[in-house]
Amino acid sequence: MMKTEDIIPCREDCEYTSCYCEENVWKLCEFVRTKRTGPLEQLFVVFVSNDNRMVPLWKQKSGRGDQPVIWDYHVVLLQVALQSDALIYDLDSELPFPCNLKVYGAKAFRSDCHIRPEYHRKLRVVPADSFLQNFASDRSHMKNPDGTWKMPPPPYPPIHTTESHMNLDDFISMDPAVGWGTVYSLDRFLQRYTGTSSSSLASSSSASSSSSSAAAAPR
Repeated sequence: MMKTEDIIPCREDCEYTSCYCEENVWKLCEFVRTKRTGPLEQLFVVFVSNDNRMVPLWKQKSGRGDQPVIWDYHVVLLQVALQSDALIYDLDSELPFPCNLKVYGAKAFRSDCHIRPEYHRKLRVVPADSFLQNFASDRSHMKNPDGTWKMPPPPYPPIHTTESHMNLDDFISMDPAVGWGTVYSLDRFLQRYTGTSSSSLASSSSASSSSSSAAAAPR
């Protein structure tokens, strides 16, 4: 019998380009749709950001020690199956792949109670099929004013739809009236998918660090 996590390839077999997390997750969703490894309805794409586009995440590969990385946004894949704990797939994390959402919440999100308000996280949760149908990016956000790349792009062509070549901002936006899916505060997200608040999860983890001392990470 297929285990829940077998819906996605192992980390080493996933298509991955550094600093293009939204496209990495799009490729994971495309894999499930194409290979039919499991129900696409179990999968949700999660954009993590806020109005300031400054969100701390711990246990990122680009972090240093126990300091968080400050992303303008980050994207992970959420799997929700009946009679099974929710799982997070984060190709940029040091945590297991996949990672139980309760563990990811405690170790990667921690709690907004311990960080300044301008760093508080919001999450836009989009069903995988909707993301595959609607997401488009011409990668212009990854270009410098002179046209050079901030980071090398993926080897495949940019993702687009018949309606759009660039709507990434609609997914990063945490305005509930914009874009697709549902926008949650961190606590509401964790309550929805784990039944536990972020402060409860974080109390089971080691001491939280202040995000104000973390260096910003480029996107």
